[in-house]
Amino acid sequence: MRAAETVYAARETAAKLFNVDDPAKVVFTFNATHGLNIAINSLVRDGDTALISGWEHNSVLRPLVANRARLIIAEAGMDREKTLEAFDTALNEKPKLCAINHVSNVTGFVLPVYEIAEKCKRAGVPLIIDASQSAGAFKLDFTKLDADFIAMPGHKGLYGPQGTGLLLVKNGAEPLLFGGSGSSSALPDMPEELPDRLEAGTHNTAGIAGLAKGMAFVMREGEDNILRRERELAYRAAAGLSRIRGVRVFAPEQKNGSGVISFGIEGLSPEGAGQRFSDMGIALRAGLHCSPLAHKTLGTFPEGTVRLSVSAFTNAREIDAFLNAAEDIARTTGRK
Repeated sequence: MRAAETVYAARETAAKLFNVDDPAKVVFTFNATHGLNIAINSLVRDGDTALISGWEHNSVLRPLVANRARLIIAEAGMDREKTLEAFDTALNEKPKLCAINHVSNVTGFVLPVYEIAEKCKRAGVPLIIDASQSAGAFKLDFTKLDADFIAMPGHKGLYGPQGTGLLLVKNGAEPLLFGGSGSSSALPDMPEELPDRLEAGTHNTAGIAGLAKGMAFVMREGEDNILRRERELAYRAAAGLSRIRGVRVFAPEQKNGSGVISFGIEGLSPEGAGQRFSDMGIALRAGLHCSPLAHKTLGTFPEGTVRLSVSAFTNAREIDAFLNAAEDIARTTGRK
């Protein structure tokens, strides 16, 4: 009973954090990928048309391709107004659904999701939001967005353990897994009611307990405060990198960004640069970041970039140490 109460309390915390009117609409998943697969498989049928942005992660792209969806890509680079224009044009083609990334995991570009959500609502197009890079740093109002699904991992901006995630569900959904749900056990099919319909099998109760603590931390700190600090640090890094000869920075304007930026160092592959930083005790991510579509939009495919991301625990001293390392690596490239 204490375990069950812990899970329900976490569900209530998530409902409060994301303004969900009923905790039963908060579904626990293993990660954002799990949630996105549930959402996409609930809405897409063979041959349906799906509208996506040019920044989507493989967690959106691959399930759509697996369902043989016809893709419309609203490409507009890191420009909010052009992005809205691209979605206006694409919605005229009457897609079956729209699946969008709130924040690019490559550049940190913030898509205008509230405006896109309103456009989808007027067009009668179901909406899936991938909040992997935004949950915990941006205010996500589930009721105001009125999206059909919002998926997110527990281990990023919500500061929970790996192997946890949330899927916010407006109405019903189709199960991805079938099995015991702890309720309606006499039925041969999964129960109709949420969250039981989507939560087959034993919960990751320890992970959910950790996720609840992470969400409580976010609520205490406040998303606005977390985002402000992350933006300041990310753009301290971006500004410093832009002054280093041989370094190219990929980041939107600060007001359209988050705590993520990408860059490249002339003469080094992303993996080579990432290894140099790793040797100096600095953890970055190199390559395509599971987002080849984003790199095609950015013009960095197939090599990719090096990505820096910050959190609520990163400080300015660490950013300055990173910049000193970047300057040293750029200066010595070709002589090592």
